[in-house]
Formats: sequence, C-alpha cells, structure tokens
Amino acid sequence: MEFRTLLLAMVLMDCLSPLRSSAEDLDVYFGTGVPKGNGIYRSTFNSATGKLSQAELATKVDFPGFLALAADGKNLYAVAKLPEGYGVIGYQIGPKGSLKPFTSALNPGGRAVHVTIHSSGKFLVTAQYDGGSVTFFPIENDGHLGQPTLIQHEGGSHVVKGRQDSPHPHSCSISPDGNFVLVPDLGLDGIVAYRVNQERTSMERCGFFPSIKGGGPRHMKFSTDGKLIHLINELSVSLSTFQWDAAHGEATLLNTLSTLPESIKTGEIFNSAAEILTSPGGKFLYASNRGNDSVSVFKVDPTSGHPELIQVQPIRGAFPRNINITPAGDWLFAAGEHSDTVSVHRIDPETGKLTFQTDGMINVPSPICIVFSSQHRE
Repeated sequence: MEFRTLLLAMVLMDCLSPLRSSAEDLDVYFGTGVPKGNGIYRSTFNSATGKLSQAELATKVDFPGFLALAADGKNLYAVAKLPEGYGVIGYQIGPKGSLKPFTSALNPGGRAVHVTIHSSGKFLVTAQYDGGSVTFFPIENDGHLGQPTLIQHEGGSHVVKGRQDSPHPHSCSISPDGNFVLVPDLGLDGIVAYRVNQERTSMERCGFFPSIKGGGPRHMKFSTDGKLIHLINELSVSLSTFQWDAAHGEATLLNTLSTLPESIKTGEIFNSAAEILTSPGGKFLYASNRGNDSVSVFKVDPTSGHPELIQVQPIRGAFPRNINITPAGDWLFAAGEHSDTVSVHRIDPETGKLTFQTDGMINVPSPICIVFSSQHRE
C-alpha cells in the first residue's frame, strides 16, 4: 500500500512538472548593438531559481538594437540593418522561442534607436536619434508592416554643444489611454507630443513639454495610475517627474532630482543616465547609470508621487544601456553593453531594493535591449 501511494505521488509530480516549468520559465530576448551585434539572442529564465540559461543566437541579423513584443506575444519586432538599408523586421515566435522573419520595411529616417508598439497593435513607432525624426509604421491584421510615414523634428536647445545643436529623438512612449505618442528628444530638452487619431492610422504633433535645460531627455515611463510621467535625463544624470493631464494631453514639470549622489556625479568618471522603469505596483522606480555602472532605486511617495533615492546598486558589468523587470516584478535584469554581460538582481517586494544574484549572470555580445516573453514553449 505504501509503495502504491509513493508511486502515485511520483507520477503526479512528473505530470505536474511541465506546468510548474511553464509558470516559472520565461523566454528572454536580447537586442544587440555595435560592434558585436550580429543577431537577436535568446535565453530561458527560471524565476524560482533566478538563473538564466546560456544565451543562444535566435536569429542572425545586423545590429538588431531595440525590440518590441506584440501584445498577443506572437510577434517580435526589431529595428535592424537590412541588406538595402536600416528598417524594421517582424519575427514570428515559434516553438521553443524560435524566431522566423515574416515582414520587413525600410525606415525613411535611417537607423532607429528605439521602437514601441501601440497598445491596439495597429502601428509601431521608431525614433531616429541621428536623423532627428520619428517614423510611423502601420501594422496589418496579420502583423505585416505597411508603408511608413516620416515625421521630422526641428531645432535644438543648444545648451550642451555637440549634443543639442539639432533634434535627437531618443524613444517613443504610448499614453495609457492610447491617445498620445510621447517622444523624449535629447536635442530639444523636452518631450514632443503626438495625438493619435481614433482609427489608430496616423498621428499628428500636438504639443511640446520642456524639461530642464541641458538635461538631455532620453526615456520615460508613465506611473501605474497614468497621472505622472517619469523622464530620465541622459546628460544631467537626473530624473524629472511631470504631471500628466490625459484629458488635454498636457504635461507639467513638477521636480527633478539626481539619479546619483553628488559625490559620485562630481567624480572623475563620466556618467550618463540611460533607462527608467516603473515597478508593476508603482511603488518604486529604477534608473540605470552608465559610467558608475549601477541601477538607482527610488521609492515613490504614494501621495505626491515624488521619488526618493534609496539605493545605488552596482550591476557587476559595464555600461547598462538597458534594464528591464520581469512581468511579475520580482527580478531586474541589467544589460552590460561594454562587458557583454546580463546580470540578474532580486527585487525585495517590500523595500524595492536590489540584491545581486551571484549565479545569474550570463554573456551576451553587446546587449542593449531586454524583452520578456511568457509564451508557452512547445
């Protein structure tokens, strides 16, 4: 009788193990940059152990910098270099996280540094830092890319010579209601706003929201309640918070604070801020610092929404151009572009602080973008 009970328990454990694995495992895709970016890499992450499998080349393509996952998890889009020029490539995600290219389109603005898919899935937008433009790409019902439309930015703040003499859009963000596309422009020292039409087939410029002079806006995230915008300033290594008026599509600057203590910022190492993240619950913010090679952790005041710096966590790599948080909000990944590494850090759910996972680091050539996919792997 005891033997039968033991045998039954073993069978049940064996049957349930794939379910546990699919719940714990994530496919992780890494976009790569110059000089080593020869494709999109993929790894598997076990959220129970905090371990990443060794990264494997999922598809070979030149300089697939930033990536964006469609809302249904079936397609992955990448800005990359095509044989005839720079553009966007769409991949179908197949069994075991494989990638199969099925659509592509040239970008009239040239090389893009960022890509974002609208929540409706009807279009994506890219930002061209060097070209000073953004590009609108329609997406058909089957995921294929349509004819792109180029929108050129003009001017420059001229505060930091050599960096702000012309427009430099650095990223694109979609408002929570889907009615606006907001583009932080490093060269203009502000956020350019576009209103999206009801059919989600075009967008038109509708406003400009100044940030701090010489700040160099780079990336932004909305607060989880959609009332605030948190903007990372690359040149001043700072974080600006705006009040967001969704009804009128307007943003008002509230405050700015450094992502690093002044004693670190004034040292011999040149620092620049790169990425900003909001925790799934909205209680914490995370900002990456290149040079200091760290992630700054901020606690967000639940009443005012103002952030407070509570930790500066070394990434154990070099030049964290991109960081990302797992969908469950329990782990943070940091891409060391210059060290060819991706490190894993556990997030304390109560304090928001980070702890380095000693056996969670892997090698990826020039990683500059991290995307999670929870699609079931066959």
